[in-house]
Amino acid sequence: MVQRRTGQPGAAGLLPAGQAASMMRPMEKPASAILSPVCTSPADAAAMVANCVAYHADGKRIGDITLDEISDVLERPDTFVWVGLVEPDEALLEKLQEEFGLHDLAIEDAHNAHQRPKIEAYGDSLFIVAQTAQVVSASIQFGETHIFVGKRYLVTVRHGASLSYAPARRSCEQSPDMLTYGPSYALYAVLDFIVDNFMPIVRSFREDLQELEEDIFEDTFKRDTIRRLYNLKKELVTLRLAIGPLQDILNQLTRMHPGLLRDEVRPYFRDVYDHAARINESTDTMREMLTAALSVNLSLVTVAQGEVVKRLAGWAALLAAPTLMTSWYGMNFHHMPELDKPWGYAAMIAVTLGICGGLFLALRRAKWL
Repeated sequence: MVQRRTGQPGAAGLLPAGQAASMMRPMEKPASAILSPVCTSPADAAAMVANCVAYHADGKRIGDITLDEISDVLERPDTFVWVGLVEPDEALLEKLQEEFGLHDLAIEDAHNAHQRPKIEAYGDSLFIVAQTAQVVSASIQFGETHIFVGKRYLVTVRHGASLSYAPARRSCEQSPDMLTYGPSYALYAVLDFIVDNFMPIVRSFREDLQELEEDIFEDTFKRDTIRRLYNLKKELVTLRLAIGPLQDILNQLTRMHPGLLRDEVRPYFRDVYDHAARINESTDTMREMLTAALSVNLSLVTVAQGEVVKRLAGWAALLAAPTLMTSWYGMNFHHMPELDKPWGYAAMIAVTLGICGGLFLALRRAKWL
């Protein structure tokens, strides 16, 4: 249950009837006005609270509010709140728990990053953990987003590498007729934004794989190619571990939790599920291609080494003939008839050259030389 607070001057839920129309106009407030007094430093809190916005049930934006005003705004039955946090501290999470009545276990998980992707139901609210990905300095960095969703609120908590959800919010505000579905549609917008951010990463992986395939079939062996193939496969495995559980979360959102999610939004969750499934299939395909590329590269290296061994064996066979002849006549026998002949030395040289020439032609024909 959402805890109610006593009225404060300026709180949206306690405006007189004559001032109700002013709630329809966006309330412009500086960033520091959104902060809760529980935060130790306004500057630190400003960095942790990305936004705290109230909306009417008709999808129109009321304006920015403070964390202290959340309960007062929710006293009006025709409003809901969307809060965005970035790596909040424990005091800020406790403030949100007080305003929304969030479960202790969910708050504990939200404070500690490195949670596995999951979806958990706590009474009349859901707690969702989704992994995110972002390109930072030409490398893929992974982060987390923890999401609290209730009938009249949505809270996102970002940890690590994660882009701002401001574009998702703007997209929702540009379609107020869809935002009439409340936090359900806002949750769809956030998850759709997360899944869409995987798309350019997958395209980047595909381009890298095509470039590496060209290096694989070059004549010269490159150790750096093997290293890049391995790193790419490792990143694909991490991406697979991020997108796979998200499919399960989206599948559950399309079928379950009827009291929290609007039925009108479920087709949108199915659309995001389809996008996640395509990304998952792409990662599986690229992983198979990388495994095949590693096998092909190993085979090519083995073939190249075999060619070197064949050439060495061919030259060793050529050197074996004169070695045999010299060792033959190096034996200490007293009676070797040809040694007394004037043509003996020339005959030995001719026989040796003939054997070497025959071996050379045979090995050349067999492409060992």
